[in-house]
Amino acid sequence: MASLSPYTQALGVKRAAHLLRRATFGGTKSQIDQFAQLTSTEAVSQLFALLAEREAPRDPVTGTSWVNPKPTDVNSGRDDLIDQTKAWWIDSFIKSDTCIAPKSSFFLHTHFTTISSRLRYAPPIYYQIRLFDQFALGNFKELTKCICLDNAMMRHLDGQLNRKGNPNENYAREFFELYSIGKGPQVGPDNYTTFTEQDVVEAAKVFSGFDIDQEFTNINPELNVSQARVRTNDQGLANQHDSSTKTLSAAFQGATIAPIEMVGNSATAEAAIDEINQLVEIVFEQVATAQHICRKLYRFFVYYEISEEVEQNIITPLATIMQQNDYELKPVLEALFTSQHFYDEDNAEQEDDHLGALIKSPLDLIVGIHRFFEVPLPDYLGDLSNFYSTLHHGVLSPLSDQGMYFYQPFEVAGYTAYHQSPTFHRNWISSNYLARRYEYAKKLIEGIQDRDGNELVKLDVMTYVTNPGHISDPSDATKLVRELVDYLLPEDISEERFDFFLKAILLDDLSEINWKFEWQNYESSGDDSAVRVQLEKLFNTILQSPEFQLS
Repeated sequence: MASLSPYTQALGVKRAAHLLRRATFGGTKSQIDQFAQLTSTEAVSQLFALLAEREAPRDPVTGTSWVNPKPTDVNSGRDDLIDQTKAWWIDSFIKSDTCIAPKSSFFLHTHFTTISSRLRYAPPIYYQIRLFDQFALGNFKELTKCICLDNAMMRHLDGQLNRKGNPNENYAREFFELYSIGKGPQVGPDNYTTFTEQDVVEAAKVFSGFDIDQEFTNINPELNVSQARVRTNDQGLANQHDSSTKTLSAAFQGATIAPIEMVGNSATAEAAIDEINQLVEIVFEQVATAQHICRKLYRFFVYYEISEEVEQNIITPLATIMQQNDYELKPVLEALFTSQHFYDEDNAEQEDDHLGALIKSPLDLIVGIHRFFEVPLPDYLGDLSNFYSTLHHGVLSPLSDQGMYFYQPFEVAGYTAYHQSPTFHRNWISSNYLARRYEYAKKLIEGIQDRDGNELVKLDVMTYVTNPGHISDPSDATKLVRELVDYLLPEDISEERFDFFLKAILLDDLSEINWKFEWQNYESSGDDSAVRVQLEKLFNTILQSPEFQLS
């Protein structure tokens, strides 16, 4: 039976690797070994270490940050700055330690999705990422309040067009359906169980009268991020905000929302913002809101399919934990990542196992390879142009080739793999996307180049294999292959499959004695040509294997 009861034994290699693949973007061999010795509680405690705040992205044209608070004419062009901001964020995924914060921050992006081409400017993307980073281990409800005033979200869903007497319901609708309580079965005209069209109309009034901060100087002092402005008249009153009393439907027990301060017929700017806080508090009082968020967390971190058993024994208690902790994310994730359910230890059935059950996103695939093999990247504080060129050609462009247009999902609801029933993660795979996944492994091993043929980044198999701590004895062919497949593949493979990697690929059907001889010859002569060819073939085959595509 699905259970949140803690898994109390030492994790071992497979479970440790599973935890690091799901809760982070993957670990190195040494990190997996370290976590293998820990219980789930000890391991998860380490995952919640706080990361130091990163400095803002630098522009290679000036060598300094453009976030002061926005670019000027001396900076790179808009499209370049957007790509640089994306690269700056992904670089943190690759180089961060064993901490859940980067993966959780990315989860928040998949939930509160915006599309970079709609934003058309780097500052709203940067400040939104800052929000996600600050709330990655924080309070989901408070983040939701911030998102309602987020410049990126406001532009993404036309919030600046919503004014008193001329409502725009885009954000109000998505606020309910996507970002908070979720849409239940339609049980009547304009009634979606969890909310109604009346609620959309009334919430649109709450969200009226705000505008994008084009100068990015309206800084939230607690978070140090730019946020939207209240449209005000000369007296500082929110004259474009609908200051009427809003009445929600029976789905919210007929709750009302009204300005806490009025001057004449207009609410004060503070009162307009307070109405957003009132609405969020009302919506987050509903158990359906906690359940909707926990389902999103479950599908992202565990498995896309939620059976009735999982709904009752995992989602419902997680939602209770979430409400009891006023929507703090940390207690919910702790309960999930320490549970027997997460490690497939709550029943003996294999058909609902979670290890190796999700298709890796292109981001998990690419970043995971870089992290496991510790592929060297240019120093961010060194050659900025080379850094951005490497991240563009080596990560951002391959992500698009594999079907993930980073910060550019095809629809308002976000990347289809995280929300589109019934296919979910299968959306990452098509004949073209799969070919590009395989191509990436091959190119990285050969060395990814820029348009002028300059090598930017390379997974050097000899460097990896000969680095102390990676492979215990490279001259022992069986040990070499065993250690690679044990750490890289999520599930144990059959002996027949293991023999394929060992005998057909590494050894070319020659004997293990022959491999030992070739390795000893390399060590004595320094000529790695013979062993390099076979190692590159082995690495390429493992990284292109169906098993490696799974998490």
